[in-house]
Parts: sequence; C-alpha cells; structure tokens
Amino acid sequence: MTKNVVVLDYGFGNVRSAERAVARAGAEVEITRDFDKAMNADGLIVPGVGAFSACMEGLRAARGDWIVGRRLAGGRPVLGICVGMQILFERGIEHGVETEGLDEWPGTVGPLTAPTVPHMGWNTVEAPADSLLFAGLDAGERYYFVHSYAVHDWTLEVTNPKIRAPRVTWSWHGEPFVAAVENGALWATQFHPEKSGDAGARLLSNWIGTF
Repeated sequence: MTKNVVVLDYGFGNVRSAERAVARAGAEVEITRDFDKAMNADGLIVPGVGAFSACMEGLRAARGDWIVGRRLAGGRPVLGICVGMQILFERGIEHGVETEGLDEWPGTVGPLTAPTVPHMGWNTVEAPADSLLFAGLDAGERYYFVHSYAVHDWTLEVTNPKIRAPRVTWSWHGEPFVAAVENGALWATQFHPEKSGDAGARLLSNWIGTF
C-alpha cells in the first residue's frame, strides 16, 4: 500500500524539491498547509530555510506547532529538515536574539564556529550502528548541507530502560554538530536529503518504510 506524505507549506522550505524527492522514494506526496491533511497523512515533512525566528513565526501562523505536537502525541511520524530540524529544539540564538522553538528536544541552536561559514556543500556523517535512517548506506556516503547554525550538544537523557534512547548522528565542520536524530516518531536531519542524490532518496525511503 502506497504511503501518503504531506510536505508542510508554511512559507519556509524547499517544498518542491522535497515533493520530488519523496515521490522518487515511492510515496504519494502533497504540498499543503491544510490542517486536516497534515494531521491525517501517514508522514509529515517539516522543511525549513532561513532564520530560526522567521521559521517559527511562519510555523505558528500555519498552526504547524499544533500539528507537530498532536501528531507526535499520537505517535505519527514527523521528519524535520534543515531549519525544520533546528526548530524542534528548545531555542535558537541568532545575532544575539533568542527565539523559543518547539521544545521537543532540549538544546540550543547556535552559530557554527568554523573557518568558512556557511557550511555549504557535501559532507560525511557518523551515524550509530543501529540507525534505521542510514540503513543500507555506506559510512563514507556524503550528504548536502547548507547552514550557519547548528546544535552542538545533545543533552537529552533517557533513564527509563524500557524507552529506547534517541539515535543521534554527528558531522563536523570546524566543530562537531548534530546532523540527524531518530527519536520515536520524530526524526530530523540538518542536511537536505532532497538534495543528496541517491543517498538522500534512500534515506527518505528508509523513513517512509517505518510507517
């Protein structure tokens, strides 16, 4: 049975690129900000480009914060991409301005410290051995990044032995940063799978295969 994926259109994201990549991965896909369609889709993608604060403003205007929260409360899959990943954290700080995120994960999005910023182009990642997102992909595979801000520390601790700890993938550009997270129904990537060629298509297929 073909899965249905909605790419949330809240004004901040490469929605057409995401649409094409998801279709290539084998799912039916629709770009919309319709509340009911976003709530009822098998999977929801939250893209994001630009400033953290502007993305949060646009997301709230489209009731995206409600959509993400309600889907996760019901165990419904959500995938955040680029700034769509960053806004899942507690807060973002850009040019000294602090903005509240969705607070699905603790942590702060801050500037990258590197010789060259933005971090733009292809880079490798270090994924956990049991990653589902990177299943079937070579360790030296490269993914496409475009960002000047990132999460530098993973602070969420899981003390209940019955709950699986999130799988956190790292990359490096001047310093280590979180490149992807798999946490129950909530997955996210700092890089752009929709711009990462065959590897990105496999990632999206892996995600779609979980629901």
